[in-house]
Amino acid sequence: MRFDEETMSTASHRPATEPVAAPSTPGRTAEKEQIMAVADALVRAYGLHPADITRIPEGTATDNYAVVDQTGRRHFAKVYRTRDRLGLERASVELSEYAAGGGVATARATRTREHELIETHSRVPMSLWSYVPHTATAEGGLTGARWAAVGTAMGRLHSRLASHPAATPALEAGAAACDVVTARDRFERLIQAYEQKPKLGEFEMWALRAARERQAILGDVERTLASLPQLTVQILHGDMAGPNVLFKDDEVAAIVDFRPPAPGYLAWEIARLGCDPKSVLDNSAESWLTGYTDLTLAYRDAHPKASADDLVSSLRVGCAAMLCSAFPLSVPVERPHIVDAALEAYGRVRHKAARMLLDRLPGMEEALRDALH
Repeated sequence: MRFDEETMSTASHRPATEPVAAPSTPGRTAEKEQIMAVADALVRAYGLHPADITRIPEGTATDNYAVVDQTGRRHFAKVYRTRDRLGLERASVELSEYAAGGGVATARATRTREHELIETHSRVPMSLWSYVPHTATAEGGLTGARWAAVGTAMGRLHSRLASHPAATPALEAGAAACDVVTARDRFERLIQAYEQKPKLGEFEMWALRAARERQAILGDVERTLASLPQLTVQILHGDMAGPNVLFKDDEVAAIVDFRPPAPGYLAWEIARLGCDPKSVLDNSAESWLTGYTDLTLAYRDAHPKASADDLVSSLRVGCAAMLCSAFPLSVPVERPHIVDAALEAYGRVRHKAARMLLDRLPGMEEALRDALH
C-alpha cells in the first residue's frame, strides 16, 4: 500500500488500542487495516513516514512487510500476531543483536524512540529490521562455494554464542541428542491413527508405510546414537534452516529469525542445515559429502575451539533426528488443511535422504574424520 500525505495524516493520529490477534491469512479488509496500523506504529514509535508498505510471505508467528520510507530507505517489519509471547520474541531479537555484536552477519533490529527492540504500545506489536538487499535463501539446497560460506558463517555464530551468558558450553552424552523412546511412542500412535481412518489418500498411504518403516528401524537408530561420544551443548540459533540463511551471490549476507536463547547440541544445528534433504539428494552421495566436508572445514577455521567430535558426529545426529521426527508424516492426521504438493514432495525427499544417510553413515563418517585430522 502506498501512502500519500492524506493517508499519513489519518494514520498518524489514530488512537492506539489493544490489538485483536491478526489471522494468518487476513482478508483484504483485515490486511489493509493491519497495514494502516503498521504505518501508525512506524510514525509514532520509530519516527518513520512510510511511502509504501507491501505484505510479503509470513513467518511462523508473524505477518511480514517490506517498508519503504519517504527517504527511499527500505526496512523489514515483523508484526506479532498475539502479545502472549512478546517476552520470548524480545529474547530472540536480543540474541540476534548479541550475535551481531560479535561480528556475525545478521539483519539489525531498529530500536524505537524509547530504545525498545519491540514496539508494544501501538495497536500491533512489531519489530523493525534493516533490509538485506539482493539476497536469496539457502532453501532448496547448498551447492558450490555456498557450502564453505555456510560453514564459515555458522562457525562464527557458534563461536560468538559460546560466550553467551545464558549458558556455558558443556559436554553431554551424545546418545541423548534424540529421544528414541518418545519417537517410538509417537510413531505407534501415528500408525494407529492412520489405521483407524476409513480411507487413505495416496500420500496418506505412503506416510503410513514410511511411519511403519521408521518404527522398524528405530532400534538401529538407538544403536547408532549409543556409540556417540560426549558432545557440546551450548546456546544456538535455534532454527538454523535454509529459509533463515540469506545469500548475496555465494556469501552469507545474514542469518535471521533467531529463537530465544536455549542450550542445544552443536552437532544438530550443523546438521540441520548441512543435511538438508534436497542438498543430500540433489547430488550424488560423494558430491554431497564433498560439500559437507567443505562446510565442516570452513566451520573449524572460523571456530578453532570446536571439537572434531561435534563435527564428525553431526552426520550421525542429523540422520537420527530426521528418522526420529514424525514431520511431515503426521501432518495429514494433525493438520490436514496444510497438506499440499510441496509438503508431500518434501516428506518423500526427507525420508529418502534420511535412509540414505543411515545406510552410508559409517563410510561417510570415516571420510569426514580423515578430512578433519
